[in-house]
Amino acid sequence: MCLAVPGKIVEVIGDDPIFRSGRVSFGGIIKQVSLACVPDAVVDDYVLVHVGMALSKVDEEEAKEVFSYLDQMGELEELNPEEMDNPGS
Repeated sequence: MCLAVPGKIVEVIGDDPIFRSGRVSFGGIIKQVSLACVPDAVVDDYVLVHVGMALSKVDEEEAKEVFSYLDQMGELEELNPEEMDNPGS
């Protein structure tokens, strides 16, 4: 399934608007994400991420609600490859 997932920016890397990226936490799993489409996003903002690209900012309450739904649907396992390689470990 192809979904956009909300995450919290924990670090912004670079100043160039095209190549600016950030480390984003998805429930504790950290991934590097392009921030080119959300030039005003800063640390502690929540963003909606699809295929490694932050598409828009979302408010914290909305992000947590969507994350909860994805967790209930079991759609978060693909964020953590170690869980997929060793289910139940």
